[in-house]
Amino acid sequence: MSHAIQERPVSAAPRRGSLSHARLPRWTPAAIAAGSIAGGIGIGLAAGWHSKVQWGLIAALLFVLVTFAVTTKVEGRRQAKDRVATSLIWVSFVLAVVPLLSLAWVTISKGMDVLDGYFLTHSMNGVLDAEAGGGVYHALLGTIEQVGIATLIAAPIGLLTAVYLVEYGGGKLAQAVTFFVDVMTGIPSIVAGLFILATWNLMLGFGPSGFAGAMALAILMMPVVVRSTEEMLKLVPNELREASLALGIPKWRTILKVVLPTAIGGITTGVMLAVARITGETAPVLLLVFGTKLINPNPFEGAQSSLPLYVYEQYAVGTDAAVARAWAAALVLIAFVMILNLVARGIARWKAPKTSR
Repeated sequence: MSHAIQERPVSAAPRRGSLSHARLPRWTPAAIAAGSIAGGIGIGLAAGWHSKVQWGLIAALLFVLVTFAVTTKVEGRRQAKDRVATSLIWVSFVLAVVPLLSLAWVTISKGMDVLDGYFLTHSMNGVLDAEAGGGVYHALLGTIEQVGIATLIAAPIGLLTAVYLVEYGGGKLAQAVTFFVDVMTGIPSIVAGLFILATWNLMLGFGPSGFAGAMALAILMMPVVVRSTEEMLKLVPNELREASLALGIPKWRTILKVVLPTAIGGITTGVMLAVARITGETAPVLLLVFGTKLINPNPFEGAQSSLPLYVYEQYAVGTDAAVARAWAAALVLIAFVMILNLVARGIARWKAPKTSR
């Protein structure tokens, strides 16, 4: 007795209780993103909106809504919630990166007009603000000296404070230190400048100098270094400390040879974040350093300039030549911070403990 073997058609929809589910193709997010961009532009043009920001916001909203609708239809509501969360992360990333890239592009395009060797090696001595010419050397020198001194003051103090809080802290002193670090984190830069002005300049009688500005910048830098270093030290596994102590190594040497080298990458990143914050500060420099068109290599005596103050002064003049110098100085400031970050990354990679498989 023969039996005919019949093939049942394969359905795309999963059976109830089946472990397999329908899945969207991998190119679906890209297709939805392209369609959302086109839809955002179309809706914006139809509504008479000429701002590209509005187009982008509409496209972002369409991307999230269409992703949820399509995923719910094919994969189910539970998977749709997961994809919507991922979509929101991507949208937030794009919304954060696009203004940054736009700012970088505008700064580079406008700053390159007058940025050359002459601009980097000459000051504004003898040049009127409304005239073309002049350079940024005096401001660049002042920024290097002021940021360097502030880092030499704040980085060791912040590092030692974080080591105390993580490795030795406990009790009322540690609580008090933590409280004051939290308070210092939120103070405006003008308050730090006024504090140094009241103590260093008015009470002690010192005049304007780059060192006074550096002390105000150090106040702003210290809490960032403490907080970032503290979090990095907490990430070091306790097993490393215990293994070192079990070998009879003193605690101070364990911290110096085991804990700090393990966390050196994160510590360096925290220091560079603090440096990036203080490099663009203008208020303390305006109060304490005053600004000058002359080259002053001595940070402990006489007025100095800095890149943020130079940008402010030139942009306030308003002429085409002054505004062009302001954009070029802003580009130099960005390049200065980037170079510092690259150098710090190289040092961190060089000093980090070597691992092997």
